[in-house]
Amino acid sequence: MLSNKLRTFTLPALLALLLAAAPRAEPLVTLAASERTPYIGTTLPENGYVSEVATEAFKRRGYRVKIAFYPLARALQLAQTGEVDAVLPLAREAGEGGTAGLAYSLPFPGDSIGLLRKRTLAPHPAPGAADKGEGLLASLNAHRVGVVRGAAAPAAFDNAKIAHREAAANDLQNLDKLERDRIDFALIDKYTAADLMVGRRPHLIGDYEFIMPPLAQRAFHVAFATATERQRQLLVAFNEGLADMTRDGTLTGILKKHGLYSPAKAAKNKTRLVIATVNNSDMLVMRALSVEYQKQHPGIELEWRVLDEEVLRLRLLSDLAISDGQFDILTIGTYETPIWAKRGWLTPLQPPDNYDVDDLLPAVRSGLSYQKQLYALPFYAESVMTYYRKDLFAKAGLAMPVAPSYDDIKALAAKLHKPAAGIYGVCLRGKPGWGDNMALLTSMASAYGGRWFDEQGQPDLDSAAWEKTVEMYRDLLTRYGPPNPERNSFKENLRLFSDGHCGIWIDATVAASVLSNPLRSNVASQLGYVAAPGAPGRKGGAWLWSWALAVPNSSLHKAEAAQFIAWATSKNYIGMVAKYHGWAAIPPGTRKSTYQNENYLKAAPFAQFVLGAIESADQRDAGLKPGLYREMQYVSIPEFPAIGDQVGQEMAATLSGRQSVRQALAAAQALVLRQMKDSGYLK
Repeated sequence: MLSNKLRTFTLPALLALLLAAAPRAEPLVTLAASERTPYIGTTLPENGYVSEVATEAFKRRGYRVKIAFYPLARALQLAQTGEVDAVLPLAREAGEGGTAGLAYSLPFPGDSIGLLRKRTLAPHPAPGAADKGEGLLASLNAHRVGVVRGAAAPAAFDNAKIAHREAAANDLQNLDKLERDRIDFALIDKYTAADLMVGRRPHLIGDYEFIMPPLAQRAFHVAFATATERQRQLLVAFNEGLADMTRDGTLTGILKKHGLYSPAKAAKNKTRLVIATVNNSDMLVMRALSVEYQKQHPGIELEWRVLDEEVLRLRLLSDLAISDGQFDILTIGTYETPIWAKRGWLTPLQPPDNYDVDDLLPAVRSGLSYQKQLYALPFYAESVMTYYRKDLFAKAGLAMPVAPSYDDIKALAAKLHKPAAGIYGVCLRGKPGWGDNMALLTSMASAYGGRWFDEQGQPDLDSAAWEKTVEMYRDLLTRYGPPNPERNSFKENLRLFSDGHCGIWIDATVAASVLSNPLRSNVASQLGYVAAPGAPGRKGGAWLWSWALAVPNSSLHKAEAAQFIAWATSKNYIGMVAKYHGWAAIPPGTRKSTYQNENYLKAAPFAQFVLGAIESADQRDAGLKPGLYREMQYVSIPEFPAIGDQVGQEMAATLSGRQSVRQALAAAQALVLRQMKDSGYLK
């Protein structure tokens, strides 16, 4: 019954009271953006650094943001006519957005415009030049300089009146002209040059240098229409939110997250080691415990760049692409180590005698060596396994085969899938990337007889085996997987499984220590595990990976970096992790002694299973159908990150329904063929 007090309200008054109590939707800000990789774009994580800055700044003032992408001229027009509230990002120093009716926001970090050249070309500053920049510009009159048609150049460049400017339609054309010696320098943004090489011209990585300092470091702005009072208020709101983010360090954090942060100088009398590593629990433990290392080495200052896996891989390659030399310690794997060592990018490592190199597992040591010389030391190593929920299987009257096939997984997932109850039949990597969805798909394809390349090195992605693979993958995730599977990779699926939302998960063995830990997993007591799906006879479907630490040849502190790496991958470090976090949490898969330690075997019932999976993985004989190159969950050629990332985008499009499996494979075949021709493998 209604109380007497409530009965005194009239119906309109009661409705007004209820409406007032209801949560109000945040007002919407509409922004038009122009693609400017790597700062903002539809293929970047969270649409890039600029998008994240704008979203966070407005959020702090109670607004939500919607960003749509257009060519710059169209974006400016939409802002000027008031069809959107603002346009971003604009470089005011370049004269962008000098349109009537638009007002600029406060500045935030933008691009770095300078000169890119082949490392074999050494320019000579003009005699008597006041500084390196002035001398470099004066020397350019003897050279051909590529610019982008219609793009604004830094004032210093324009004032130098370079005689031999050659215009191209875009930056990629200028890279191609540099490669063919049709120009000597290209005027380009530092990170744009690096990312174009990584994603489109991987065979050029390591052959070019971006000359420091840049000719101009240009700030970005958001440009607002100011025709209405609301739009003027939005300008104030953004500026206030941006000022808050600058004060509390959020802006710096976003820059670091996207790998675009340039640090301040090291403290006086300190040697700073810049460590680029992957954002996962084991590496975060290493960062926390490194305080002990710094106590023992007070002259060392550690700066950590902890990045998501896809950003880490991009930034390490982009650093090599333009000879930037930002990092002293790299977190790389069994794919990169032998290839980068062959190219002369890594420093050979000679650990101290007490390191006990012979204790390293042979498969892992081999994967991190080139010509029998170690170039990286393993932090942890992994293979792949199938995790499942024993309680859900028992409730459904199901049994997991000891050696399941993907047909088995599909049939089981169909019976476990209860999305209304928050239970998804199967969780798999769906986020596009060579180390994300393509690691799983390449492993899957090997079990179906698929391969990237045939015996002659021709792409083989449009084969029947790949079609079966991708159809199975698509069906598993779109019919029995979680919503938006193309957003999920290892970290996201680890969280889903540990929170109790996945019936089955096929992924790296390193997750076992988290999933079996009741402090970190809600389903620890119900964890089951078997081999990863493979072909009859168990060939195919495997992988071997090690996250390892290496020293680039560009480091100015090679000895200090090597000393830290030896500490972080030592037996003593493993013991320190056990002391503070328990034996089940130690970095697995690297040392024989780990699997002879009774404390570890007792704490980690999965240990011998994982060891067997690692020791049985053989990239030389991984698939049903051999090709020209070694394949397992990656292909051992330098171009694989570029083609793997692009093919990963095509495969992700099958999950969202944007294209069919056949369309995706046809596109993948075409782009891989084009890249292999561009890189000189095929005519």
